[in-house]
Amino acid sequence: MNDRQDIELADAIEAVRRELLDAAERGRGQALQFEVGPVTLDFTVELTRDARAKGGIKAWVLSADAEGGVKHTRTHQVSVTLTPKDAATGGSVHISRDDLGSRDGF
Repeated sequence: MNDRQDIELADAIEAVRRELLDAAERGRGQALQFEVGPVTLDFTVELTRDARAKGGIKAWVLSADAEGGVKHTRTHQVSVTLTPKDAATGGSVHISRDDLGSRDGF
């Protein structure tokens, strides 16, 4: 890693996973449910050779600040679409509580 404090692509995706899990936990006890659908993440990445990395290449996510300051570097636009699944059931993830709640007041 260099002085720009780049974020590995895997770490960026892991952060999204943690945030979805946190949102699901916060949604417990709420009457309104949200089903998590496909999540699309768009990144500008810089690919670098790394002898320590499996396959020898690392993808670093660049912040907007870093993008403006990068010179003589090839960057790439990457779009990743993830469809969250519950590991225990294989079904969709819900950010809510277990029952359907009430429609009173709607």
